[in-house]
Amino acid sequence: MRIIKVNATNSTNEFARELYRGNTAFEPICVVAHDQTKGRGQRGSGWISNAGENLTFSVLYPKIRVNVNHQFLMSAIVSLSILKVLNKFNVPALKVKWPNDIMSARYKISGILIENILKNNEIAATIIGIGLNVNQTEFPGLPQASSLKLATGIQFNLDEMLKKITDEFEDKLTEISTEAETSVLEEYAKNMFRRDLVSTFQLPNGSYLTGIIRGVTTSGRLNLEIEDSVFKTFDLKEIKLMY
Repeated sequence: MRIIKVNATNSTNEFARELYRGNTAFEPICVVAHDQTKGRGQRGSGWISNAGENLTFSVLYPKIRVNVNHQFLMSAIVSLSILKVLNKFNVPALKVKWPNDIMSARYKISGILIENILKNNEIAATIIGIGLNVNQTEFPGLPQASSLKLATGIQFNLDEMLKKITDEFEDKLTEISTEAETSVLEEYAKNMFRRDLVSTFQLPNGSYLTGIIRGVTTSGRLNLEIEDSVFKTFDLKEIKLMY
């Protein structure tokens, strides 16, 4: 995979999108920033990262064989790929907090933002944005944030970690297919944060709901058991896990 290193940029996802404009044929490209000044996360949130201590990068990937209605399959594969790499470094208690935050115990160590570029109702290209807290040890005002160094006590080589993750992406994304969807989503469900535990969720109107995470649908909606054998599914904007 071609690697482009930049000293500073507002957002590696935006940088990758500019690379795509007018470019219909390309190999996978990874844009990694020493300093990302306006990183973006899920729900319109920002991603704050100390320059030079963490990994902030985006992979621009050519057309992937996934139907528009099954885009969550890509998100699941990316999440599982990161888990696989971090498990090799003995990062403890790794889980995926729906839809694609990577947790170590109850602390968030990585966020993923996937943006698909659509043409003629097909996915023409995909931008996979990753923020991974690696060697940062202080997160003022972010009590639920952590890093690989805090979780393991080890100082990590950023280039080595980047290569292992992008290599895993290439292995898994070239094999992606809707035929494997059931097994991928089952594996994803097994690794979900707070799966099979009674949890509290906040709804958009400020009220709270108690339920048990049982998995996800093929479209990526969260599947909750809210009473004995009574299930309801939710989109990202419809519910927030409190933990």
